[in-house]
Amino acid sequence: MEGRLVLKNCSIFRADGRGRTGMAIVIEDGRIRRVAPDAEVPVLPGDWEVSCRGRLVMPGLVDCHSHLVGDLLVPPSGELLLHPPQVRLEHERRLSALLSVADVEVLSRYAMARALRSGVTLAVEHLSCPADVSGGMEAQARAAEQLGLRLVVSHATHTRDGVDTALAQAEANADFVRRRASHPLVRGALGFHSSWTSGDALLQRLSELREASGAPIIFHLSEGDHDLASTWEQHSQRVVPRLEGFGLLGPLAVAAYARAVDDAESVRLAQSGTCVALSPGAALLVEPSGRALETLHGRQNLMGLGSGGHGNLWDALSAALVTVVGAARGSRLVDPDGVLVQLFADGPAELCSRLFGVPSGALEEGRLADLVVFDFVPAVDVNSGQVPYLLGQLGRSRVAWNIVDGRVTVREGQLLGMDEVVLAREAAQVLSDLWARAHVPEAEEPESPVRGG
Repeated sequence: MEGRLVLKNCSIFRADGRGRTGMAIVIEDGRIRRVAPDAEVPVLPGDWEVSCRGRLVMPGLVDCHSHLVGDLLVPPSGELLLHPPQVRLEHERRLSALLSVADVEVLSRYAMARALRSGVTLAVEHLSCPADVSGGMEAQARAAEQLGLRLVVSHATHTRDGVDTALAQAEANADFVRRRASHPLVRGALGFHSSWTSGDALLQRLSELREASGAPIIFHLSEGDHDLASTWEQHSQRVVPRLEGFGLLGPLAVAAYARAVDDAESVRLAQSGTCVALSPGAALLVEPSGRALETLHGRQNLMGLGSGGHGNLWDALSAALVTVVGAARGSRLVDPDGVLVQLFADGPAELCSRLFGVPSGALEEGRLADLVVFDFVPAVDVNSGQVPYLLGQLGRSRVAWNIVDGRVTVREGQLLGMDEVVLAREAAQVLSDLWARAHVPEAEEPESPVRGG
């Protein structure tokens, strides 16, 4: 977009949480250039003025671990969730193996459109497209550029199809990372599925590629008891020490789920600077326990929310609320509201800054211009200057505008540049065709519900 984008008559929040009304925000060249009282910011010829009319402007949401394609391809039905993790994985593998590059692009466009309309500005994606890793990642990159979503994409490589296949996929993943190393909007990360599905040869090669490139890496960490048991049986180690031994932890590592970490491992994760992407919705459905969150928070780990293939970030926030309030009632957490802010805002903002090398997550000059305007006019408590239960109120409010890297992607609730209904119809056709081709048989009924992850 040429010229400036000027948001007028905004409500914003300062770093101390106190609200300010009647503010203006000037955006230019993908950065916030000025934040000042409305009267001090004139609209110049060539500016695009957005009249916020007192509505709340906040930094955009970061989905710290997304399965944009997987969430559509394998909806987490109640029947499927009752099966062991090995059965669920085979179900996912059977469908993912059928994906073409064109399928990935169609499904990604629709998933990204939904993400943008929910307020997401950055998705940290874990794709599975084993038939064409490079092509699938490029398809997601094209979709993100078309719609304007900030994206970091990795591939969930594993060795279930053989070591040679896995190593070839890792090289294709690394090639994509190199091609996108300095792209302003879409970048690559190395990736693997998890410890229990990945052999030593794959992890060693990823370690070498990461050391050579300095690239981020994304993976599932300690998914549950099955991950611990399988890793111990195969390698005589727990998951965190094993991955640490390969040098796969660190400030640019995004470790998803972490549902089965103990206190000592939590300390190791914190010391390494690894970002832990929690998916409380998935945890409630497949591993009903809040203890991982308590353990990680107690050791001051960097944490953020991820949808993880189970709905969107607002669903994850609701599940996080249930989890932290339950823990607080049991005297295992003392500040549930602070935990929610860390998961939903502070941790994700730090992760975005690490991944793109630019400060983000605040309405301050020089920060990334990834912003959301909500259809919400905050009522501020005159004594404290705070808005009671702000996150909960936002969850019930429509995203009016979504701005990514200074580009308007959603305008008054409508996706710009593409018809979302058309995207939905195209995605529905792809899914119907894939499910028909897969002829996925019903899994055998388990003898009893299994709590694997």
